[in-house]
Amino acid sequence: MQFKKYTKQRNRSIQGLRSLKDTLPKNIKKVIYKKGHVFSETLNNWRFIAGKNLFNFCYPKSFRNSNKFNLSTLIIMVKRGHEIDVEYSKKEIMEKINDFFGYSVVEKIKLISFEDKKNNFSSKNDAKNNVTNNKFRQKVINVKNEKIRKSLIELTQVFKEK
Repeated sequence: MQFKKYTKQRNRSIQGLRSLKDTLPKNIKKVIYKKGHVFSETLNNWRFIAGKNLFNFCYPKSFRNSNKFNLSTLIIMVKRGHEIDVEYSKKEIMEKINDFFGYSVVEKIKLISFEDKKNNFSSKNDAKNNVTNNKFRQKVINVKNEKIRKSLIELTQVFKEK
C-alpha cells in the first residue's frame, strides 16, 4: 500500500511539545513568511506612525511586499475629503515606518478613498426605534387600568429624557 505525501491531514502524530511552526495552519504560515509581521506592527502602532490628526480619518488596509516587478507598498484607506492631507504627509509616514522598523520597509504608499457610512446606520436605527416605540405605545394605550396606564406613560417620559 502506498502513502500519499501531499495530503492536508497530518500523517503522524507528535507526542509532547510541538513547535509553533507545526501547529499553525498553512494560510497563516504563508502570511508570516511574506512579512505579515510588518502589516500587523503598522496596524498596532498606527496612531504613533500617522499622528493624531491623520489617525482619525485613515487606516492601513494591506501591505504588499516587493518582488521583481513591484516595490513594497502600503495601501491606506482614507475617508473621502481628507485625501489631500494624507497625500502631503506620505513622505512623513514612510519615514516614520522605516524608522520604526530600522530598515527600508515601505517604498511606496497607495491611497484608496472610502465614504463614511456611520451616518446611514444611525438613520436606520432611529427608524427601528420609532417602530418599536409605536408598538409599545399601542400596548400602553390598550391597558384597561387607568392608574397603570398613567404610570407607564410617566415611566416612558423619564426614559426619553435620559
